[in-house]
Amino acid sequence: MFPSPIIDFWLTPSPTSRLLYGDDAFSVTVDAALDEDERLTVLTTTDGKTRVLLTPAVAEAVGMEDGQPVDEAGFRQRLEKSGISLHGADNLFYFTDEARETLLGEPDDPSIRPLTEADAGVFGQFEAAASEQDLDDASVELDHWAVYGAFDDGRLVCAASMYPWHDAPLADLGVLTLPPYRGKGHARRLVRAIARHAIARGHEPQYRCQLDNHASVALAGSAGLTRFGTWDIVSPDSAA
Repeated sequence: MFPSPIIDFWLTPSPTSRLLYGDDAFSVTVDAALDEDERLTVLTTTDGKTRVLLTPAVAEAVGMEDGQPVDEAGFRQRLEKSGISLHGADNLFYFTDEARETLLGEPDDPSIRPLTEADAGVFGQFEAAASEQDLDDASVELDHWAVYGAFDDGRLVCAASMYPWHDAPLADLGVLTLPPYRGKGHARRLVRAIARHAIARGHEPQYRCQLDNHASVALAGSAGLTRFGTWDIVSPDSAA
């Protein structure tokens, strides 16, 4: 259903990982090679399976032992007792194989084009018209790996950017539309255009948003993306 690079990245065990416990619904895997800021991650796919990935230090902190049975609720109780908190899950969206083929058969809308350093002034005006919260949430930057913009009557009203994610053939996407121009299809068309660009460069587009960001969830669906699951990481303020 989803392209193989997506399945391989999320579901294929790393050579440095070791399964501590696993059943049909829940598994815990330890990996000493994890980065510090991702020393604990929780992936729940749409089929209801939850996969925990953690470092040996975190496994020790929560009292995990090889082969010891535990369900998800019990594991989360251990996290709480250990003072370990999670950041808050994001939805993960991707194009399925079928949707990808449809996407690649479409042309870009004439109102959309790539943005470069030569667009610094235009992009600066766009940022000045957006709120700090919107800019922080979207994380759209002119110096990212790929940047596209949608224009309305010559004004940049929607921008999207991507960067390669986790040294994998995935390109993480952010998009922001100025409030007066929302609901007019700019973001939908822009997401599809920059997604085509990513695929042409050998990367699968990745769209993430928080669970309660209903507008962003709706945009993902309208742009043709399908929810793969949710992904959470350890909080930067976590005790362990």
